[in-house]
Amino acid sequence: MHIIPADVKNHTHNHRQHPVFEPANPERFAAGQKSTWVSIWVNLLLTLLQLFIGFIGKSQALMADGLHSLSDLLADIMVLFANRHGNRLADANHPYGHARIETAATLILGTALAILGVALLVAAGLRLQNPQNLQTVHPITLWIALFTLLAKEGLFRYMLAIAKRVRSQMLIANAWHARADAASSLVVIAGIGGNLLGYTILDLVAAAVVGGMIAYMGARFAYKALIELVDTGLSTEEVEAIRNTIKATPGVRGLHELRTRKMADNALVDAHILVDPKISVSEGHHIAELARQAVLSNHPVLDVMVHIDPEDDLEVRPNAPLPSRTVLLAHLAQRLGQPTLPAHRTLLHYLDGKIDADLFLDPSCYSDRAERERLHHQCEEIVRDDPYFRSIHLHLSHAQK
Repeated sequence: MHIIPADVKNHTHNHRQHPVFEPANPERFAAGQKSTWVSIWVNLLLTLLQLFIGFIGKSQALMADGLHSLSDLLADIMVLFANRHGNRLADANHPYGHARIETAATLILGTALAILGVALLVAAGLRLQNPQNLQTVHPITLWIALFTLLAKEGLFRYMLAIAKRVRSQMLIANAWHARADAASSLVVIAGIGGNLLGYTILDLVAAAVVGGMIAYMGARFAYKALIELVDTGLSTEEVEAIRNTIKATPGVRGLHELRTRKMADNALVDAHILVDPKISVSEGHHIAELARQAVLSNHPVLDVMVHIDPEDDLEVRPNAPLPSRTVLLAHLAQRLGQPTLPAHRTLLHYLDGKIDADLFLDPSCYSDRAERERLHHQCEEIVRDDPYFRSIHLHLSHAQK
């Protein structure tokens, strides 16, 4: 038995009822849009200043930092796209939602940054082959580098506060990208300062360092996104916490299979729980619902799929080869010498590769004691050599009508 949330089961209908964009998490969507637009305007201003002043001031380091700001600007545009499309509600083609769009955007962003960083490293290395062509930079480049440092650090603190409040991996990555720019601005300040003091090569060395920082940051973002896209599970500590939550659910006797996989800021969980094999289907369903809600309420999980087992599948014989209910009832009726058995008066328990049966007999049809004893003895004879039935229990009751 699998428990599937109503919003997932009915995603096709929701898709038809909401043709206009409606974010699955309005707070996260609004926060992401606002912080990203602030970042876009800041990075646009810094890119223009750094590239222009770096060019006329002959500073390779400031121009490299300008390209870093340009990459931030492009990343912000990608974040806007991912934030909108990643917050769409589940639909027929994406029954688990669109959160992985954030992950894909992070992978693309990281890859682009890594390529840009390597390109800056190569360019700096080529220019270092001719140190005699290096020039002293203009002092204004130092002031622009200082202004950039203050702007990037302020932007980082602003974006990180919002990202943590709404728990968005993509926004956190974008905030730390701004911090990387702030760190690179420190390197640029040191390079330009050294150049102005007479060590002209330091400006180009700073450009190479900035390129290395960009490449490292991009590779790290890309790697984290990639391991998520290949369905990497949660950490051991997180899985153990989820396991304890499920096992603490009333009615759960055990948990023999638990699988997780990350999906943006949340996770998907599959769990096989053990319940009393003799309870009703509806009670088993209720226990599964309790386990699912407990996990959703206590852990950053998007969805939980709960499979109910009456026994540990890994330790018992499989039940799949056993016949269906119709075949078993016909088989048992034949061995009892009965034309048919009332299906609604027979409970079949598929356990450990055999069948335990409960037959509820109408007292009005079996009022004779000798007849009941004969039937009971007949059932004992059947289970001694029957290929399917391990036990057959007789009950005189109207309860199964």
